[in-house]
Amino acid sequence: MRPGNRRRPASGRRPRALIAALAAVLVAVLTLGACSGSGDSGSEATGQPADAGAGAVEGDIVVASGRDVTGKGGIRQKLIEQWNRQQEDKGSSSRARLVELPGSADQQRSQLLGALQSGSAEYDVVNLDVTWVPEFADAGLVRRLPDDLVDADVIPSVAATAGWDGKLYAVPFNSDVGLLFYRRDYLKKAGVTDTELGNGTEWSTVQKLIGTVGDAGRSAVDGYEKGWTTQLAPYEGLTVNGIEALASAVDGLRLTDDAGRYTGSVQDLEAGLKELRDRTQAPYTLGDAGRSDEAESLGDFADGRTAFLRHWPYAYRTLHQSLTDQQLGVAPLPGRAVLGGQNLAVTTASKRGPAAQELIRFLTGHESERCLLDAGFAATRLSAYNDNGLTCRAAKPPGPANPSTPSAESTDRMPRDEHGRPKYARDTLLPTLQNAVQRPRTPLYGAFTQTFTTELRRLYADKPPLDAELAKDLHTKLKTALPHT
Repeated sequence: MRPGNRRRPASGRRPRALIAALAAVLVAVLTLGACSGSGDSGSEATGQPADAGAGAVEGDIVVASGRDVTGKGGIRQKLIEQWNRQQEDKGSSSRARLVELPGSADQQRSQLLGALQSGSAEYDVVNLDVTWVPEFADAGLVRRLPDDLVDADVIPSVAATAGWDGKLYAVPFNSDVGLLFYRRDYLKKAGVTDTELGNGTEWSTVQKLIGTVGDAGRSAVDGYEKGWTTQLAPYEGLTVNGIEALASAVDGLRLTDDAGRYTGSVQDLEAGLKELRDRTQAPYTLGDAGRSDEAESLGDFADGRTAFLRHWPYAYRTLHQSLTDQQLGVAPLPGRAVLGGQNLAVTTASKRGPAAQELIRFLTGHESERCLLDAGFAATRLSAYNDNGLTCRAAKPPGPANPSTPSAESTDRMPRDEHGRPKYARDTLLPTLQNAVQRPRTPLYGAFTQTFTTELRRLYADKPPLDAELAKDLHTKLKTALPHT
């Protein structure tokens, strides 16, 4: 598939500027990447968790994080402010302060690595993308945590992102997972409904719907071009799409074992490449997907150029700023979806480790997770989705429960259920998280993703290789990049 010519939308059709601006702010959080690391696992010579009651040191607990997708003064800041109020009420001198790191996720990772390795910044808590946890743990930059910080209420698939080498080094803060967004109004104009979209939907069903919309779309829908779009530019988005295809073709395929060693085979890779090629072939896929990241693909979908979009949960809130619930639908991604998200860890060098640990316990607790869900994040705890008595005191949901009567004080039009949660949270988001797969877990994730993305780009060359040839080349290069069995 070659990138097509970008079509300029009709003036005033949709507020693309709003979508693009929001997406540009959010994409840095979701463009995941990591690189190699080395060192001893753990933060103490004993390899045991820190004692939460020992050695407290006064001073601000500094939390380093990427940009909050809920905006300036967003829910993360509100939760930290609530923690500070609670400490003041208890007469404690502990205070927390959020530091947002600039740049893309790769740049943030480099900043954190440099700061922690050199000791140039006194960060106590770091918010790590899930693919970074093995690297930071293996390098000895974050300390081992007590196992009870991740309990049975944490979604099991999400909890599995928090450890390394059989030990807990981080606590899930907010999760992420691939979803399928679609235009209900486009399907309606083509004479079909969305009743076929749900858990267990196959890509063949989506392609059938794309064909039906395509037959009527160009004459019935202003600006419509192709069936769907996703993130196929040469960055982490392509890795995510590739892993989703692999895990769907070979159910739940893992390319690394628990020690981070490569375990793939040419046969499995060939099946995954065939699946990815089938999903992204030209008759179904917008040409510009080949150079699109999260912001570009979100803007193209919002402009009406496609009927379907693979994206992350934050798009639910963002797209509802310009589309109604009657226009926009969301379903689980067919096959297996990849987990994203961020986890909180205590730095080895922190002088306020015990207090930092308790801050993490608060920020990832039941009520805090409900706050994160209400604000548009994917919560990590089952109770945030299922406990109707659980509410958020740190901040009221930023919009009304009824999307047809928006508040004058808020531009948030995200549809909500009768309990104030995002309307899709229980029936769509939670099952997708529970069924999701991880990307390879290895301290050398950066080497993996660079190799994987470089090889996958060959699928979209003028003269792409056969699946069998590409699978053989990819297998050889992954064995070179990673230790293997």
